[in-house]
Amino acid sequence: MHDLIVIGGGPAGLAAALSAWENGIRDIVIVERDKELGGILNQCIHNGFGLHYFKEELTGPEYASRFIDMLNDTSVKVKLDTMVLELTPDKELHIVSSASGYEILKAKAVILAMGCRERTRGAIGIPGTRPSGIFTAGAAQRYVNMEGYLVGKKVVILGSGDIGLIMARRLTLEGAEVLACVEIMPYPGGLTRNIVQCLQDFNIPLYLSHTITKIHGSPRVEGVTIAKVDGQRKPVPGTEQYLECDTVLLSVGLIPENELSRKAGIEIDRRTGGPVVYENLETSVEGIFACGNVVHVHDLVDYVTNESLKAGKSAAEYILNFNDPTGNSVSPEHSDISDIRLVNGVGVSYTVPQLIRIPKNLMVNSSLSISDPDIELSDQLQDVEVFFRVNRKFGRSRIGVSLAGNELARFRRERLAPGEMEKIRLPKSLLMKCLQLGLSEIEIYAVDEMTGQASADNANETKITAVSPRTVPAGSKSSDKIAKVSSAAGGSI
Repeated sequence: MHDLIVIGGGPAGLAAALSAWENGIRDIVIVERDKELGGILNQCIHNGFGLHYFKEELTGPEYASRFIDMLNDTSVKVKLDTMVLELTPDKELHIVSSASGYEILKAKAVILAMGCRERTRGAIGIPGTRPSGIFTAGAAQRYVNMEGYLVGKKVVILGSGDIGLIMARRLTLEGAEVLACVEIMPYPGGLTRNIVQCLQDFNIPLYLSHTITKIHGSPRVEGVTIAKVDGQRKPVPGTEQYLECDTVLLSVGLIPENELSRKAGIEIDRRTGGPVVYENLETSVEGIFACGNVVHVHDLVDYVTNESLKAGKSAAEYILNFNDPTGNSVSPEHSDISDIRLVNGVGVSYTVPQLIRIPKNLMVNSSLSISDPDIELSDQLQDVEVFFRVNRKFGRSRIGVSLAGNELARFRRERLAPGEMEKIRLPKSLLMKCLQLGLSEIEIYAVDEMTGQASADNANETKITAVSPRTVPAGSKSSDKIAKVSSAAGGSI
């Protein structure tokens, strides 16, 4: 029996394994299906990685190599070119490889770090023929950056996810003509910086509230018809345009890779497509943890790393604290634990974590309140970091945190967009206040302060060539401070 098995050797798995090692676990195995570590980072040759974690600008392979080098200084075992076929609830892994054949591994704890996969054409049902020349943006990225193949000369990109935006720039630099980026929503799906650097800087038009209604050509793509869509995302007759092209790239969303999670009986959040996790990133199955894009799709690899470091530390604590001398896993006692569920209110798509465990004995010291927005919260409160996305565009706005309909905390933002993941910190005092009042839910919502409404969509936007960057980045120190936590349920800000 191994202490810890990490499924996936990408940025999440590497950081989780390293964190577990640094927290005292020595028997660690990483299982990776590719022939080398690094995961998706190996094909991301553009810069912009590591600005938050390493405080310098790196390419994807450079970022991965930093963690691989650190891992090489440990005794962590790595199984490459190995596929996990099944994960059971009692943390038994069925694996297969060309080197060792079929094996069954047992672990005291497991960390899920399988990442995500791209949504394909079949999932969106574009009418037309089935010619060659249709790729997901990630597949095109691998062809160009790792295999050395140019996928096309005249390209149309459907969707405005970050990979699609980056490939618009990459293909332009390789001499291809990117005719347009077509997005069905009234707002872009990627980061603002990628809209500016990958489209605006290269004069590539972005058509919002548009979609591809037909693909033409056989056996190769010859062109596409695009059309404007209405508020119900239905094509508007008479708005059709024909674009001659030989390649279509799809950047229409990512899906967390959770087939193994489902087989293990882990509860899946239908909003994220990933496991329901506690604040320590443990799933609904005791001793199985999850981190990175398998939980929810992240914008930045730096955030994946921070989350995975937490998962590795949590798994280490579980192994060290909840195992008997015989090495058999012992379930922790949860009778003195209360669960608080985070609920996404208006304007918010989901929250991660979905559940927070609070020891009931902490309620004795829960008479805390914070009145000064500039006062930093004490470390002893063990604040909980919450990630979420909004479901529409907002101008100057606030993130509200409420108990039983009473707003007890708020976080200011200059703007919010679905393409950019947000985070806030909930103080322990607020969680304990929730318990004191006998409540089991905390609601998180977004309000546009200019209109007082939960949204500020521009449904009629059709084409943009410039984007104004946000003035206060999400996650900045000033934006994450608590404005106030009331000492009473009916308190106001």
